[in-house]
Amino acid sequence: MLTAAFFDRDAQAVARDLLGKVLRRRVGRLWLAAQIVEAEAYYRREKGSHASLGRTASREPLFMPPGTIYMYYARGGHSLNVSCRGAGNAVLVKAARPYVDARSGEASLAWMRAANPGARGPRPDARLCAGQTLLCRALALRVPEWTGRTFDPTRFYVEDVGYRPEAIVQARRLGIPAGRDEHLPYRFLDAGALASVTSNPLARRGAQEGLDYRVLRPRRRALAAAPARSAGVRGRG
Repeated sequence: MLTAAFFDRDAQAVARDLLGKVLRRRVGRLWLAAQIVEAEAYYRREKGSHASLGRTASREPLFMPPGTIYMYYARGGHSLNVSCRGAGNAVLVKAARPYVDARSGEASLAWMRAANPGARGPRPDARLCAGQTLLCRALALRVPEWTGRTFDPTRFYVEDVGYRPEAIVQARRLGIPAGRDEHLPYRFLDAGALASVTSNPLARRGAQEGLDYRVLRPRRRALAAAPARSAGVRGRG
């Protein structure tokens, strides 16, 4: 389980390093799981952040110690954020892909599919968590239950399974209104999992590398990469 020390760093560093980490959420006897493929960084000093709007009861988790969960309602659903170093700074977990291993097996994936159907039938597994509210729905994460809390190894936590992206795409964040620092490139995506992100910046017509996005190649460390499969990712468990 990732500790508070992981989040006690610059928000952009945390957002990059969250790529590949696995969210584990217990529902009954099942452990649901999703591997993070997209995250955004937010700072109190910039206008795109909730913290820039000031302290309120609902936004108070943003000002709590690093590793505090901050959830809010968005587009009729729920959104998962975690506070980082510096009061008001945080990361938004934007998208993920289903993760299957010994702990989170096919029954868990079936539960996630049933919890998050598409408008015209089953949602493709690659798109099951492809957005902040879809992710929370698939993992049964809700504002009243989790905002202001910290991760709990018996109910909900983030795990490092050894996966590291071969490359990371850095781009502007999504949904930031004009005039609220919408130009800041604080969005990070796993370049090997773009089929599961909210919106692929490389696929946008006329997009240019260096102008609309950058491709970062992190220094490789010891990897235990989980091989991809059609239903998402199967771990080594």
